[in-house]
Amino acid sequence: MIDIKLLRENPELVKENIRKKFQEHKLALVDEVIELDEKVRTLKGEGDDLRARRNELSRQIGSLMKEGKRQEAEEVKAQVTANADRLKVIEEEERELSEKLTKDMMVIPNIIDDSVPIGPDDTCNVEIEKFGEPLVPDYPIPYHTDIMEAFDGIDMDAAGRVAGNGFYYLMGDIARLHSACLSYARDFMINKGFTYVIPPYMIHGNVVSGVMSFDEMDSMMYKIEGEDLYLIGTSEHSMIGKFIDTLNDEEKLPYTYTSYSPCFRKEKGAHGIEERGVYRIHQFEKQEMIVVCRPEEAWDWYNKLWSNTVELFRSMDIPVRTLECCSGDLADLKVKSCDVEAWSPRQKKYFEVGSCSNLGDAQARRLKIRVKDKDGNKYFATTLNNTCVAPPRMLIAFLENNLQADGSVRIPEVLQPYMGGTKVLLPKHPMKES
Repeated sequence: MIDIKLLRENPELVKENIRKKFQEHKLALVDEVIELDEKVRTLKGEGDDLRARRNELSRQIGSLMKEGKRQEAEEVKAQVTANADRLKVIEEEERELSEKLTKDMMVIPNIIDDSVPIGPDDTCNVEIEKFGEPLVPDYPIPYHTDIMEAFDGIDMDAAGRVAGNGFYYLMGDIARLHSACLSYARDFMINKGFTYVIPPYMIHGNVVSGVMSFDEMDSMMYKIEGEDLYLIGTSEHSMIGKFIDTLNDEEKLPYTYTSYSPCFRKEKGAHGIEERGVYRIHQFEKQEMIVVCRPEEAWDWYNKLWSNTVELFRSMDIPVRTLECCSGDLADLKVKSCDVEAWSPRQKKYFEVGSCSNLGDAQARRLKIRVKDKDGNKYFATTLNNTCVAPPRMLIAFLENNLQADGSVRIPEVLQPYMGGTKVLLPKHPMKES
C-alpha cells in the first residue's frame, strides 16, 4: 500500500505507475481515493470541532447551573444533544468512507523501482546473468516422475485417490533426498547468519490482506471453513505477520530469518504440459529467507538474498540464471523482483525455482510494522523475501542435472552428510523414456 501523502501530492506519478503495470482499469481509483480522502478529512475536521465544542459547552452548562440560570443551561444542553447526534452521523460516515478508502488504497499497486523493465507479462522478463554451464547430455533425460518411479520414489495415483489432483506421495530415497535438500538449505542459511524459524502454518485474514493483494489472496489461499484462519502459501506470510502492530528499535535491525514450512496453494489457472507431475502442486515444502530492515539497507539485502539462492544451487551442481521480472509480472506489493531459474537438460531451457522480492514499505504499512530510531522518529520498515529451496520442484532440477547415463543419480558432496554418506542413488527399475 502506497503512502496516501504521495497520492495526494503526486497523483500523476501514481497513475503513470499503474500504466507501467498495464492495469489501466485501476486509473479511476486514484481520483476516487483523492475524493474519498478529502471527504474523510473534512468529516474528521468537523468531528474534531464538535468534540472540542462539546467540551466547551459542558463547561458552560456547569457555569450556568452554578449561577442558577437553569433555562439557559437547558438550551445549551439541547445544543449538546444536537451536536452529539450530528457527531454520531459524522463518525459513521467517516468510518464507512475510511473503509472504502483503505480498500481502494490496497488495490492500487506499489510504486515500482525505476530499474524494472517495462512489459505486460513474463514474456518481457529480462535475463540478468547465467551461473554454470547449461549442458545437455548425450543420453536421454526422462520426465521427472519417470525418474522418481524408477526409484519407487513417488505415487501420484494413490495421492489422487486420497486427495485428488495436485498431491503426491514421496517415498524411499526420493523422500529422503527431498528432506536432505531442505536440511542442507536450513544449515546453509544458518551459516549465513540467519535465524532458523518454524512459524505457524495458519494465519488470520488481516495478516493475509497485509502481506498480499486481494487478487493473490483469491488465487492462492485456502480458507479454513467457519474460522478466521487461512493455510499459508509460503512462510513469508506468517513471518512478516510476526511483526504486525509492532514498534521496533532501529538498533535491532535488520531481522534476518530463514523459515521452514509446508505451503498450500490453490494454483488457479490453466496448467501447461510441463506443469504435470510435481511441477505445480497444491502442497509442498519450502525453506525461505525473510529480511526486515531499514529502507537504506534494502538493496544490499536484495542482492544478498538472490545471491544466496544462486550459491546454494551451484553447490549442488545445478546451473541457474537470474531473470528480472518486468512491470506487468510484478505482484502489486512489489517494488522489484527477480526469479532464479534452474536449467532443465530435458526441456533444454530454464524454469523458475525461486523468487526474490523487495516490497518496500507496502507490507509494513498494511500491517503497521514501524521502526523507532535513536531520536524517537518513527517510520515504516522495509520487507524482503526470497526462496531458498522449494522441493519437490527443485528436485526436478536436481534429478535432471545429476542423472547419469546408467540411470543412477549422483549425490553432490554437500548433500552426502544429509543422505547418510550415500554418494550415488541406484534405481530399482529401468526408466521409461519420455
